[in-house]
Amino acid sequence: MSKLDGNERWKSKMLLTEHQEQYEQRRADGAKVPASRPTEAEMIMIRDYILLPYMLSMVEKSLDDMEHRANLLKPLYLMAGKVVRSRISEDLYLLRRELARRNIRVFRDEQEEMVVYHRFVCRGYEDRLGLVRDVVRAEISVRLTRYLKEMAARLTAGG
Repeated sequence: MSKLDGNERWKSKMLLTEHQEQYEQRRADGAKVPASRPTEAEMIMIRDYILLPYMLSMVEKSLDDMEHRANLLKPLYLMAGKVVRSRISEDLYLLRRELARRNIRVFRDEQEEMVVYHRFVCRGYEDRLGLVRDVVRAEISVRLTRYLKEMAARLTAGG
């Protein structure tokens, strides 16, 4: 029990506004959430965040190649490529927003032989994620197939 307990004079606010703000700021800083490891779902989001830009550049390169070729079905291929590109861009945008909402940042770190490393910070927890290039290629192939199947399902359902 302090000497001020029971003294009614100390119950009223006697702090200046700026002192009150400083006090509240110190309490907020001291009550920070400890660094926490990402969940499995968040690790998948980080992996997807790394893969989607590669997929996007592959689709754009394919579209550029198709532009310069003569093919009877060229308009169809270009339209399909543009739909896939916009779908990947949309997914990347949504993923960026979700990662920002969860306070997760991803940075390209380095590339050693066949492994590409990315550094990530998840709510104060910092680590590296390494992806083997062959695994990246396989995952991109699976993802592109999924996007194309989605598009084919829409075409068959609509027609």
